[in-house]
Amino acid sequence: MKQAEKGWTHQWLVMGMVALLSTGLYPLYSYLGGHLGFPLDDAWIHQTYARNLAQTGQLAYRPGQPSAGSTSPAWSFLLSLAYLVGLDYRLWAYLLGGLALAASAWLTRRLFLRLAPRRPQAALWTGLLVATEWHLVWAAASGMETMLFTALSLALLDYFWGYAAGPSAATGPVSLQTERTMVSAVGIGLLGGLLVVTRPEGLGLAALVAVAFLVVPGPTGRKMTRTRFLAAGALLAAFGLIAGPYVAFNLRTAGAVFPTTFYAKQTEYQISLALPVRFWQVLSPTLVGAQVLLLPGLGYGLYRLLRHILSHRNAAHGEPKRLEIVPALLPLGWWAALLVVYTLRLPVAYQHGRYVMPTIPLLLLYGSWGTAELLRPRSSQPWQRVLSRSVLAALILLVGWFWGRGAIAYRDEVGFIEGEMVAVAEWLNEHTDPGDWIAVHDIGAIGYFADRPLLDLAGLISPEVIPFMTDAERLMNWIAERGARYLVFFPDFSTTYRRLSTDPRLQVVYCTDHAWTRQQGHENMCVYRLTSIVP
Repeated sequence: MKQAEKGWTHQWLVMGMVALLSTGLYPLYSYLGGHLGFPLDDAWIHQTYARNLAQTGQLAYRPGQPSAGSTSPAWSFLLSLAYLVGLDYRLWAYLLGGLALAASAWLTRRLFLRLAPRRPQAALWTGLLVATEWHLVWAAASGMETMLFTALSLALLDYFWGYAAGPSAATGPVSLQTERTMVSAVGIGLLGGLLVVTRPEGLGLAALVAVAFLVVPGPTGRKMTRTRFLAAGALLAAFGLIAGPYVAFNLRTAGAVFPTTFYAKQTEYQISLALPVRFWQVLSPTLVGAQVLLLPGLGYGLYRLLRHILSHRNAAHGEPKRLEIVPALLPLGWWAALLVVYTLRLPVAYQHGRYVMPTIPLLLLYGSWGTAELLRPRSSQPWQRVLSRSVLAALILLVGWFWGRGAIAYRDEVGFIEGEMVAVAEWLNEHTDPGDWIAVHDIGAIGYFADRPLLDLAGLISPEVIPFMTDAERLMNWIAERGARYLVFFPDFSTTYRRLSTDPRLQVVYCTDHAWTRQQGHENMCVYRLTSIVP
């Protein structure tokens, strides 16, 4: 890999500039369309946590009430820096997302070079493909932690691969092996901990890498076996140093290991579908883009990996060495594991499949590698040359076309959040009293812009609602018992809310009338007044 890196030390500047430009143009296009914000309500939840963290030093949705509703305290901390130093919080969020996208592009390029050290140009183009893939650009400009989680995932995979493929992983002086093993254990533990406090499902990758760390060929002999046990302890200690306080906070505030969002989402979006249908529902959004042209290459790349594993030979022409089989398969295993976890626990495809967007760079990694091995753009055979160049041209055209479609989707979705949730927040500020309790399903923008006490019908900051959040009658009785004066929700969001909207105790007092929502065939967000407090 060192040979492949020679002469390409400034490629990170190219990928960084492309990623930042690609990210920045989405909010700019939205701003020119009349809106500057975020394309989903959850981004405002992070902003609310970040603002309160900066102002009070507490991870709390409402000041003075610490809450385990933040899925990503690491992201909330980074966002809080804008409030501490007086930066525009939106521009800061876009910048962080763009930097995370640039890091993801760079790390994907590094992983490509580990697969195929003799193809540095293909590695660069794969990095640029990540920097311009429309899902990832959308995520970078969304105000969410998605790209930070993606970058940390790739960093952990790359760090482990560097250890496993190092010249002294299984050879060299015992002292050098011991030192590398211990240092790598601490590094893997710290990265794994950061991953978990960025998103809880990062625990899956942290566990995979920890297991791989213990089974990859390395130090041998009785003394080195003892080193391996010490390294395992160091890994767990480093992991606990980062993740331990987060778990303790969740246990103290919510009585559970994971944040309340982790449980609330799974309860609210229960879907009774066959497993193959659920899997396709999770996978299919990640295939909407130029990457669909890489599927034959993906199949070929997987075939080469399988052939290499079965052959037990050292690789030639850029295939991984036998020592590198575990790290070469680990990104593929993480790609499959994340898809399977969401298939089983949260099989949803909304917001362009944002929960599984971190798998897209891995799809591009293996797909680009296999495609680079298949194509022959300089072949002496005319048909191979024409076909290969046609595929490359089509790939570039599709990247640009989908990037443009993504910009349009981003603009419309920012407008939706501004025209629905932000508009309702402004109405509540004008037409309700500061002490009025508001029961809300989407608390992000309303929690940020409306200074009112809230009951969270989605369970993020009101976890007691999770066991009955899909039972309209129990939910309504709980709302009334808690003394809420107003309810806010989309009447057609689910069967539960259709039933709530017809409850005789509710009277509609305001609906947004945002045209784009109706054009999509949905109803506007409405505010309901409770005409009777006692059920």
